[in-house]
Amino acid sequence: AVDEMGQSETFRGYGPEKGYRFLREQIIKHDFLARGISLSPDDIFISDGCKSDMGNIGDILGVENKVAVTDPVYPVYVDSSVMDGRAGALLTGGVRERLVYLSCGPDNGFVPALPTTSVDVIYLCYPNNPTGLTLSTAQLKLWVDYALETGALILFDAAYEAFITDPDVPHSIFEIPGAERCALEFRSFSKTAGFTGLRCGYTVVPSTVVYKATNGQMVSLNALWNRRQSTKFNGVSYVTQRAAEAVYTPEGQAQCKATIAYYLDNAAMIRKGLTSLGWDVYGGLNAPYIWFKTPDGSDDWHFFDRMLKEVQVVSTPGSGFGPAGRGFLRLTAFGSHEATVAGIKRLQKWWSTQKKASSTVFNPSSNTISTY
Repeated sequence: AVDEMGQSETFRGYGPEKGYRFLREQIIKHDFLARGISLSPDDIFISDGCKSDMGNIGDILGVENKVAVTDPVYPVYVDSSVMDGRAGALLTGGVRERLVYLSCGPDNGFVPALPTTSVDVIYLCYPNNPTGLTLSTAQLKLWVDYALETGALILFDAAYEAFITDPDVPHSIFEIPGAERCALEFRSFSKTAGFTGLRCGYTVVPSTVVYKATNGQMVSLNALWNRRQSTKFNGVSYVTQRAAEAVYTPEGQAQCKATIAYYLDNAAMIRKGLTSLGWDVYGGLNAPYIWFKTPDGSDDWHFFDRMLKEVQVVSTPGSGFGPAGRGFLRLTAFGSHEATVAGIKRLQKWWSTQKKASSTVFNPSSNTISTY
């Protein structure tokens, strides 16, 4: 592809806004038809990444729409809603006035309950960032049924679907009957094939997703998104799309599977290592993220600071993902085996010294220190 771009006879200029058909056809064949999902290449929009589309999809939605997000949540969903004018004022506790927060925690297995108030748009991300948890087919079906019944639109972030190993965890929301009428799906090559620097992903907007506009007319979201992309986006480079096409070759698939297995091994090591310390640990089974509660009950930023300064292990404070993330931290499996093993060993050594220190108590009456 690079050589083609260097010759006037084969040079490609502006490509189709939806992306080249050679890539869209490979996506349909490998990511959907292989799972029994019937979609058209015209339902696929190639983009420069899942994050861009998740942030930009609000351009075709009404500003008055009521938005629901899981909590904790990938910040892009909230921040883009703020920028689009849908979130309302910032209230005490870090929540937005017009957003509906669907709390996820240990008490409900990090599975959000269906909204109890009317909502128009629902952001779902599974496998989940930041918690590393998933929804089963039956659990995801509840959301699709809810959307069909209420007229809500589901925006389904499937950036981490390649990490799924459990046969009862759906890779796509379109595995659920009826989702092709109430959901859009966002995919990324970044985590699947290491495209973080190349930037390429895609969004699935089935032509069967039709909603009522403010003027009462029924409109195709596929047509609206096509108009938006044609207006504000000139497409992903030809070279990058050829690279994405190579992901679907036998060699590309083998390399991707090996890389995913490598990171899942890291996730398993982290999960096992933290569990051995007696910490409350979640995720890391069908996802590259591990979510854990601060073991001493301290503030997540405080524990983050201690881990960084005392152990040189970097985590992400959970409060950055919303109110329900307070008191939790996220670790990632996107590192080398060597760094992962070293980090776990440091944490184990450090925490064993913390427990010894906590078992030493000063007795003021005898002016001695007792150890038990």
